[in-house]
Amino acid sequence: MAAIQKLYEVCKASLSEKGPSSPEAVENVRAVLDMITPSDVGLECEAQAVRVWRRPRVLNRKTVLHSSPAIRYRHIYECKSFSIGIYCIPASSIIPLHNHPGMTVLSKLLYGKVHVKAYDWIDIEEPGNLSKVRPAKVVRDGEISAPCAAMVLRPTGGGNVHALKAITPCAILDILSPPYSSKDGRHCSYFRRRQKSHPTGILWDRTRESEFVWLEEYQPRDNFVIRRDLYTGPTLEL
Repeated sequence: MAAIQKLYEVCKASLSEKGPSSPEAVENVRAVLDMITPSDVGLECEAQAVRVWRRPRVLNRKTVLHSSPAIRYRHIYECKSFSIGIYCIPASSIIPLHNHPGMTVLSKLLYGKVHVKAYDWIDIEEPGNLSKVRPAKVVRDGEISAPCAAMVLRPTGGGNVHALKAITPCAILDILSPPYSSKDGRHCSYFRRRQKSHPTGILWDRTRESEFVWLEEYQPRDNFVIRRDLYTGPTLEL
């Protein structure tokens, strides 16, 4: 059985419309995901190119920025319970800080190096409208390089709100359970940091200021685009 087919089968058995059926189900999926290699999903040539990749000299920063290749998403499968797909991210490209509301995410870096900054929301009982500005704590801030173990982001922990910056060209295989769905309240929102004060102007618990940041929802610039790309790995038998 092809590795990606085995991954699909374990996802089908372990993930539901409400997410993973149990903590053991998450570990079952992660164990199979950890075994996936670039060649299992049609990315062996790209992975080989990254092994000898060297950062290009920047002669004209404006030209480089305007000519940077787009982030591409290779869709593999989606149902009401889960989705499987691959993000191919060029060097220096950034996926801004974004959330996965009510979702469990398993991510496997297939090749390359990426910087991950991830936050979890802090629950507080404060007056005022916090729908657009909320406090969060940093749970991950560092680089990871392939090969490495898969990351697990849970609905309320593990860095459910995160940003990615490619240090080298890289590819990330993502499993979302359940997938994004605006009609079911699982809309992808983007965030950025703001000053450490309460949005109403009142500082919240000064003794813990260094432990959290305020994140506000915003709309990324128009030049942030993720394009659909053709998946070239083995076809799933559904």
